[in-house]
Amino acid sequence: GQGVDEPLSATGFRQADAAGSFLSNVKFTHVFSSDLLRAKQTAAAILGKNKFCKDLQIKYDARLRERKYGVAEGRPLTDLKAMAKAAGQQCPSFTPSGGETLDEVRERARDFFEFLCQLAVELEQKEQDVCGAASRSSGVPEEQFVFPWTNHCNEAELSSGTSGASNVLDANILVVSHGAYMRNWIGYFVSDLNCTLPTNLTKSQLSSVSPNTGVSHFVVKLENGDLLKPEIMCVCLNQDSHL
Repeated sequence: GQGVDEPLSATGFRQADAAGSFLSNVKFTHVFSSDLLRAKQTAAAILGKNKFCKDLQIKYDARLRERKYGVAEGRPLTDLKAMAKAAGQQCPSFTPSGGETLDEVRERARDFFEFLCQLAVELEQKEQDVCGAASRSSGVPEEQFVFPWTNHCNEAELSSGTSGASNVLDANILVVSHGAYMRNWIGYFVSDLNCTLPTNLTKSQLSSVSPNTGVSHFVVKLENGDLLKPEIMCVCLNQDSHL
């Protein structure tokens, strides 16, 4: 939750370092993190291993915090499950006293995602104003955007059918958050924005909480800067081969 702001454990630091090594060849244009300490430390560890953007500024945002669990925070998960059972409900839909509902968490996720989309559009417009749209075709050296998984077909499919490189936004954003929050964010992508999922993804995988430092990769396309109709494709979900 939010109320117990503990640092990473020794295992957590090892996992964060492993994630950093896993993503070391990816050049990020922006990094956002929850303002809770464990997320801050994870983001710093990831950037510390990166070959291209060690000095990139991490921006902290309270909208990326874990779900608030109220009176259950700082107590074992078994206590939360017992509270839910006593109320005739089940986790994760149960909301402890003083906690956030799933709808409230999803609203935070929606607000932050719309902020990211606006950021990407402004970046695109700024680059076109400064350099001209023609220079966009040169892009960034390909090796700086190599992702450490082999299936890139989804990205190719998403890019196909555009009328040129100038239509492809080049913001490459790392977001470091928390398990229950990210599950709700992904639910928002799928149910509200019709996110395209990998064909081999099962329903149980979609509804599960990511392992610590699990990596999910989404490609977001905003046709002609249209913020109201983002086209989202999930390349991978909760990737944990680095652990």
